[in-house]
Amino acid sequence: MEPTFEEQARLDKAKKKVKAIKGFYSHLAAYLIVNIVLIIMHTADLKEGENFWHWSTFSTAFFWGIGLLCHAFGVFGTDVFLGSDWEERKIKEYMDKKPESHSRWE
Repeated sequence: MEPTFEEQARLDKAKKKVKAIKGFYSHLAAYLIVNIVLIIMHTADLKEGENFWHWSTFSTAFFWGIGLLCHAFGVFGTDVFLGSDWEERKIKEYMDKKPESHSRWE
């Protein structure tokens, strides 16, 4: 039996999402490997008395990290940290909470 148009569309969407997630994890692996190698190379090249905690040591990781974060938001959406139903869960939590003593900060 052939899948219906709706099932085929859902399958195509799922495959596209899996491919995007796989691409993100490949990007993350490349980020980690390249930046670890760059930091090791920089450490090996330090002269006597030079400071390891210099901007040039971490600038590549910093700017690439910004790009990686944008990639993560593109793949997983902006709900990646709190979840899509975070607001509803928090509202329910506060509604279910018995009124004990209210501090002035609540």
